[in-house]
Amino acid sequence: MGTERFQRIFGSFRLNLRASSTLRFAAAVAVCAGLLAGCSAENFAYTPGGSKKHLRPISSQTAALMQEKGMTKESPILLRIYKEESELEIWKKTTAGNYELLKKFPICKWSGELGPKVKQGDRQAPEGFYFIRPEQMNPHSSYHLAFNLGFPNDFDRAWNRTGAHLMVHGDCSSSGCYAMTDEQISDIFALAREAFDGGQLAFQVQAFPFRMTQANLVRHRTNPNMPFWRMLKEGSDHFEVTRQEPKIDVCAKRYIFNAIPDDPMKPFDPQKACPAYHLQPEIAQLLQSKRSADQSDITSMLTRNLPAAPVRTNNDGGSNPVFAGRVPPSSVQIQQQNSFNRQ
Repeated sequence: MGTERFQRIFGSFRLNLRASSTLRFAAAVAVCAGLLAGCSAENFAYTPGGSKKHLRPISSQTAALMQEKGMTKESPILLRIYKEESELEIWKKTTAGNYELLKKFPICKWSGELGPKVKQGDRQAPEGFYFIRPEQMNPHSSYHLAFNLGFPNDFDRAWNRTGAHLMVHGDCSSSGCYAMTDEQISDIFALAREAFDGGQLAFQVQAFPFRMTQANLVRHRTNPNMPFWRMLKEGSDHFEVTRQEPKIDVCAKRYIFNAIPDDPMKPFDPQKACPAYHLQPEIAQLLQSKRSADQSDITSMLTRNLPAAPVRTNNDGGSNPVFAGRVPPSSVQIQQQNSFNRQ
């Protein structure tokens, strides 16, 4: 998306969204209304002079971490999500040009089982690689703040997967989404806003079933999703060895990463066989070293006959242990309580 369209849809977040009432912002919300319906009904009504929760600055704690790690508030971000561990990581580019971990957020609630979203209504939170553009950000979400993951992407559509309005949002309540606390999503939203304002046109979200470690792959070895998860691990490996956002393409109904077509005139098609392609030699060498070490570890673990994890837990999703017994009240619950107190 070019800079002109970026400015037309959301303008400069700092210069235009901080105005209490502008026609440009009203138009931006109208454009977004058809795209961002949330996990259920959403509120897109624009009220001049209303809530400015989307304009909240980056928290002082996160700002201090950025300074400590050599990051500017305008530098690009990347998100990594791990279902089983119920964690969301924010990575950010340093002044040296590499992505480094900025902060981990415990996920308040996600729904479904481990595994990708397949069809509308299956309550599954998506797994895969997604890109978030300014028009996918919802400053007036009924779930405090939200952004649309963009499901289904090219890979999902190649497999005829259905569903819509899959979000990362606040309110700590999920039906196929990744739900954070309102405090957390405010910080994530602010980081995204500043990165967009700094020139990032889209940030990547990498959603995994679990951390792509050898131990987890061995533990889940009997799961029928393993071929899909091994493909996701390829993308994870690309990021980990380069500390750069991997280029994502889809061909032959599979993800491929950092691929350079041998013939630039033969594009990647999600449904068709992959054209001949290659990797940069430096990346290929790093990947080969990592894969050799990983396979050696996996082989060693398999010889110990470690028990396999159950394919299904019969639980609806999960929540980070930090929320055990103390899930924060949702903004809806707070509004209801305030309404009751005023009666």
